[in-house]
Amino acid sequence: MELTTENEKRLIEQAKKDPSAFDLLYDFYFDKIFVFVLRRVGSKEITSDIVSQVFLKALTNIKRYHFQGFRLSAWLYKIALNEVRFHYRKSSRNKEFYVDNDVIQNVEEQIEESFDEDLIEMISEALNTLGEDAVQLIELRFFEQKSFKEIAFILGVEEGAAKVRTYRLLDKLKLKVNARL
Repeated sequence: MELTTENEKRLIEQAKKDPSAFDLLYDFYFDKIFVFVLRRVGSKEITSDIVSQVFLKALTNIKRYHFQGFRLSAWLYKIALNEVRFHYRKSSRNKEFYVDNDVIQNVEEQIEESFDEDLIEMISEALNTLGEDAVQLIELRFFEQKSFKEIAFILGVEEGAAKVRTYRLLDKLKLKVNARL
């Protein structure tokens, strides 16, 4: 079944009455949320634990979910971000960010430059020097291809602020990378 917005709304309403209906939503979004969390923590074992908590919280709170103009994924990403933050608070580990080639290609397109292997390493290092909020903006926009409206919801900011912050961060990232060349 294709998961259109209407199908998703119907599944959510079914899941509010019967938790077993949540299975299809889980199956559809699991991989996306898993990769999102894995980029933040780098360990498949820790990611599995965090993603389990994300979907447990989503299932537990599905009755309180209300459609706000975008897909359920925005709500799941918001829960995932909170779980990742909680993980880092309780573990006292340094936050890291892991970048794959698809992500680099997406960023290349956005800033209209091509990167060689050394530059890719520099970008990864530059991302790891940015604050958590900055990385989340970049990640949601370019790695997860979220709209500014969705980003605003996930991060709890205004849509205009999400746009401005994202483009300022791109400029900052470009400067960091160019300074290292």
